[in-house]
Amino acid sequence: MAYSTKRRFVAGAVCPRCSEMDKLVVFNEEGKDYRECVACGYKEEMRFKPVARELETRVNQTEEDKRDAVQVINILPFSKPDQ
Repeated sequence: MAYSTKRRFVAGAVCPRCSEMDKLVVFNEEGKDYRECVACGYKEEMRFKPVARELETRVNQTEEDKRDAVQVINILPFSKPDQ
């Protein structure tokens, strides 16, 4: 996630060092994302692990998956009640 170089406050965020709320800013510096507390000076580089989850599509499903997804409904023929 790339933040802009402009420092922006994060609403509701709590500083891990001084526990002050609404004092953290996030920004990008030299291609790295940082968070910094304006109250105590705490600064940390934020590292996000990329999510490498493949979305399900009709292309990456197996034939067995496709067969399991098919629902078969049997409709019985109408019969008149005996009088």
